[in-house]
Amino acid sequence: MERPVVHIVGAGLAGLAAAVKLSQAPCDIVVHEASRQAGGRCRSFFDEAMNTTIDNGNHLLLSGNDSALAYLDAIGARHELRGPARCEIAFADMASGERWILRPNEGRLPWWLLFERRRVPRTRAIDYLSVARLLRASAQAKVADVMDCSAALFERLWGPFFLAALNTDPKGGSAALAAMILRQTLARGGRACHPLVAAHGLSRAFVDPALKFLRRGGAQVRFERRLRAFDFAEGRVAGLEFEHDSIALDAQDLVVLAAPAHVAAALAPGLSTPRAFNAILNAHFSIAPPPKTPPILGVVNASVQWLFAYPDRLSVTVSDAGALIDMPREKLAADLWREVAGLTGLSDELPSWRIIKERRATFAATPEQEALRPPSQTQWSNLLLAGDYVRTGLPATIEGAIRSGDTAARIAMERIGGS
Repeated sequence: MERPVVHIVGAGLAGLAAAVKLSQAPCDIVVHEASRQAGGRCRSFFDEAMNTTIDNGNHLLLSGNDSALAYLDAIGARHELRGPARCEIAFADMASGERWILRPNEGRLPWWLLFERRRVPRTRAIDYLSVARLLRASAQAKVADVMDCSAALFERLWGPFFLAALNTDPKGGSAALAAMILRQTLARGGRACHPLVAAHGLSRAFVDPALKFLRRGGAQVRFERRLRAFDFAEGRVAGLEFEHDSIALDAQDLVVLAAPAHVAAALAPGLSTPRAFNAILNAHFSIAPPPKTPPILGVVNASVQWLFAYPDRLSVTVSDAGALIDMPREKLAADLWREVAGLTGLSDELPSWRIIKERRATFAATPEQEALRPPSQTQWSNLLLAGDYVRTGLPATIEGAIRSGDTAARIAMERIGGS
């Protein structure tokens, strides 16, 4: 009897995670990717103007991102992540000039709140109890419904934290998603909050090792394979229609659709997906950071939200960047660099730079859009979904994307085992 074939449409992190997990199953794996490279929003490229390899965006992981770390373990790439041995996150306030380092203790019991030097300046230990209502929020609640968004602690910790995770103004963001982020990070103690970055690039950490792993296991990865349509028949996907050819599916074959939300909605009629999306803006500056520059710096009261220091460059991330996305790149680079120079003590003279705009980076993490996220299983018996827009309980993060791929793979493995 021939082995079932699992066709994975999309080689972003969700599709790669599904393929890596499925490598444990008695099936053949074929990954179809529309573009010339894998990784989706999580990839690196060589920039000629800067004469260095940069990432399309700055992606931060935390040590509590269990699905992402398990994926890296599976492909043998966890060593590509770099971060401090304990949870220490530096912050700067551009308005007041204050700087501080948040230092939660490693365990779940938050005794660090008793020490002023470990907390956010001008906050009391009792202020941190404000998140209790967030953890009990309903699915319909916004963050502003359950937290005081005018408080100093919100401005200096919860606001930047949730904005980075949700890519949505946290005041209108889903309280349930914010609560899930909190449960998986600070609520688990500092050991779940060590900041981790792919020091040598996202592709080297998340993409290239996965492709090597899959090919060693016999999986096929085919690029420039844009899916035009599904051939539906008798409640299942009977065929895949690509730009230049088509594939008929046997009765035991499965499909994991790991394409972006708008592509999935166009391919699968009637599929519910989020309809509102938010932008992310990244700026890369070709200049070595001064000594003692924190590897990751959270910034409040500025356009710059997070500043990443790599050996050969400084990089900026601006989440929910709709207000900036239509500005000319030259003005963006100059404005952001002035803030970076002020934070680092470097000259105002603009170095070589690259601005990367992602207009539809993630779905808007509001209660309304959260309600539109589909589950992994669809109305078609052999079609599964993966992607950061799928109902994972998490916002659109690396952890959420990989978790969605894992979930689709587990369901596929159950069906293969029962076939």
